[in-house]
Amino acid sequence: MAGAGKNQDPLEEADFRALAAVRAELRAFAHFTEAVVRKAGLTAQQHQVLVALRARENGEMPVGELAETLYLKPHSVSGLADRLESLGLVRRLKDSADRRVIRIQMTRAGRDLLSSLSLTHRDELRRIRPLLISLLSQLD
Repeated sequence: MAGAGKNQDPLEEADFRALAAVRAELRAFAHFTEAVVRKAGLTAQQHQVLVALRARENGEMPVGELAETLYLKPHSVSGLADRLESLGLVRRLKDSADRRVIRIQMTRAGRDLLSSLSLTHRDELRRIRPLLISLLSQLD
């Protein structure tokens, strides 16, 4: 088990409470995300695809690498890309170095939508930052 070493300090009741509170806040943020992206006509996974693509300088990634990044199977990413492509938010490209590889590229419409969604997410993270910092500091 990762992190289970003999020289670690034992957990105290306060640690369990802090861990539970951190998990609750992370779930609350995930719920916030799902509601915001649903209102924009996306699923949480579709939003994750756009975020992963936007994090790349050129806004594109091979399907296999995108699947690894999102901890999904390539066929699942292809299905997500189908829907995003039908919405005009991504396009498929053949890789210039290997024609067997399909790359997913964010479109201008995808960038615009993600920019709007990301402003909302940044504002929410800024709002909850003091609470998260406080909770995480309790684990020191």
